[in-house]
Amino acid sequence: MPEPVPNWVGATAKQIARGVRRGDTSATQVVADHLEHIAAREPLFGAFRIVRGGEAATEAEKVDEQHDLTRLPLAGVPVAVKENTAIAGLPTWHGSAAARGPIEEEDHEVVRRLRGAGAIVVATSRMPELGVFALTDDSDGPTRNPWDLTRTPGGSSGGAAAAVAAGLVPMAHGNDGFGSLRIPAACCGLVALKPGRGVVPPPAGATAFFGMGEHGVLTTTVADAAIGFSVLAGRDSAKLVEPSGLRIAISTRSPVPGVRADAPNRDAVAVASRLLVAAGHTAVACDPAYPASIGTRGFATWLADATQKADEAGLPLSALQRRNRTHARLGKIAMRRGYVREDDREGFRRRSIAFFADNGFDVLVTPALAATPPAAEGWVERSWSANALACMRFAPFAAPWNLAALPALVVPVGVRPDGLPLAVQLVGPPGSETTLLAVAGQFEMAAPWQRHAPSVFPAVR
Repeated sequence: MPEPVPNWVGATAKQIARGVRRGDTSATQVVADHLEHIAAREPLFGAFRIVRGGEAATEAEKVDEQHDLTRLPLAGVPVAVKENTAIAGLPTWHGSAAARGPIEEEDHEVVRRLRGAGAIVVATSRMPELGVFALTDDSDGPTRNPWDLTRTPGGSSGGAAAAVAAGLVPMAHGNDGFGSLRIPAACCGLVALKPGRGVVPPPAGATAFFGMGEHGVLTTTVADAAIGFSVLAGRDSAKLVEPSGLRIAISTRSPVPGVRADAPNRDAVAVASRLLVAAGHTAVACDPAYPASIGTRGFATWLADATQKADEAGLPLSALQRRNRTHARLGKIAMRRGYVREDDREGFRRRSIAFFADNGFDVLVTPALAATPPAAEGWVERSWSANALACMRFAPFAAPWNLAALPALVVPVGVRPDGLPLAVQLVGPPGSETTLLAVAGQFEMAAPWQRHAPSVFPAVR
């Protein structure tokens, strides 16, 4: 009797690509396995807007027909693309039917790079309208965290994070304007790197976020994150070299006055510090400078981003969800009063770079979140103030590093008492993306995490 064909759901992107390149499986089989899993489980999570079943199967066949697969680092890997990024032949939704754009004529450059590496786009992932809040829901219903269906997966790349945590895809594209990759990664127990400025082709049009938005991927392993980063950055995949003797700053100070990381998130930073010292690094308690003016200017920029996106999309404010109408109106006021200035962001960037250079720091470690992820549903109907306060209270640590345009990465470091994942954020000076990935790899070796939500894969995989 022939050997049974293994199901590739739950495998890493690296395992899948290696299997396809060696002939152990085919892209067609891998995609079929994942489409079957998506059909059975995706309705539980609401991770996807559009599933490209037939198109994905056809594209997988084309990958299998290629004569030389050795140069495809993502050969046959199913991926999801965030719905605010252009995919040829599909409308770009931007998180709601009101914000939906026309059918795109060509792929965004990052999608072209993913496909050029052999990846198969099986779906588009959901996000909140215009990517404003770290709470992924809309009038069609919420996206749910696979670790706890009553909780949000974060946002704005919430659908992408839910999809990876549920094993619907091994890798998902997202983008990060004020934490939109790192917050969902922390909520769902994943790895996500926001590159620094100019490393990956930037978001275009309505996702530009005043030049602070960056594309990246969400994955279950550091190795997959490194491959995804190399593909998006247009670089050859490089083997991560285990670092030693780094000088690490440790800080739990919140950039938002009055918000403090809760005990589990402070404990996560303490665990990370011990792991780093055990790996041969020096850990030093030192807080970065978060000037009050940056808090004010950063908040104003967050408001104005919604104004800019609505204007670029030609959307009247009356077409937006209630919470976003208020957000965009406040953004108009902020812009009119001159609170959104590139000079402020550049000043903070210089101060942040000096924090690393003047103190000899290679990496900064902070909490990834301040509290457990909020409830999954009801936010689209709630007031602007409820949405804004919820985001600031549970996820204040990500935004400064968009303002500074520095690379930042989130990596899991355990589980909260309530059963949801814990994570820390690693930040570095310009050009430190590979260092951050290598340090995250040391965390993974010293304290491996469960790669998928226990409700989906009860056994550690």
